[in-house]
Amino acid sequence: MPPSEPNSPPSPPPAGIHSHDAVLLIAHGSRRAEANADIVRLANLLAPEGQFEIIETAYLELATPDIPTGGAKCVERGATRVRMLPYFLSAGAHVVDDLKSHRDQLGERFPEVEFVVCPPLGLHPLMVEIVRQRLSEFESTGG
Repeated sequence: MPPSEPNSPPSPPPAGIHSHDAVLLIAHGSRRAEANADIVRLANLLAPEGQFEIIETAYLELATPDIPTGGAKCVERGATRVRMLPYFLSAGAHVVDDLKSHRDQLGERFPEVEFVVCPPLGLHPLMVEIVRQRLSEFESTGG
């Protein structure tokens, strides 16, 4: 999207995106710092695109910030809607039960903000392509 002229109003966000939408990227969490760093790198890759002005990360367990802290930080930064994206491959108990529970608790704590749990990464068509690519990498390197 080209930059706005100096005295023109800011460009509206893309269709379906509200100007105060936030993304809360949620990973499981690990005792290994390298594993936890992946979600931070993802947030840093998404941020320059400008689709969302607020992007935060959180972990379900074993690492900080936890989900309540990440959700609160989105609100502190001005979010009126928080898209809670589970960085999980399937809709297991963590996604179905735990994240919905966190969503409900955040909604009670911040009733003026809408919290939405997005679907996990799952079997999105691009995920199938990623799996094919990883398998090809293994074949080309010999494992």
